[in-house]
Amino acid sequence: MSTTYTWTVKALYTLQSPQPNYVVNCIWELTGTDGTHTASIDGNTQFAIEQTDPNFVPYAQLTQATVIGWVQAALGAQGIANFEANVQGQINSLANPPVSPAQTALPWSS
Repeated sequence: MSTTYTWTVKALYTLQSPQPNYVVNCIWELTGTDGTHTASIDGNTQFAIEQTDPNFVPYAQLTQATVIGWVQAALGAQGIANFEANVQGQINSLANPPVSPAQTALPWSS
């Protein structure tokens, strides 16, 4: 079964310059589910301050989709793939737990 990934904004940090509530940092979470197992990873993306950003969106008009778009643009295709691979690895470990050694009593002790 394929994994479905969901990006969620957890928090935004702003400055009051060059615009009121100018977003400079986003805390986000990437969650993946294969229908049976779910895993996630948190991340932090910082944005450069553009003094004359022609695409500025007022804070009150931001949507989660807009901010996730900024995060994904900042990460790039390889960064997105790396985070998704991390979540997929967690899901794989849940579905097929790795074998871990267990401490066993010494054969000569009673």
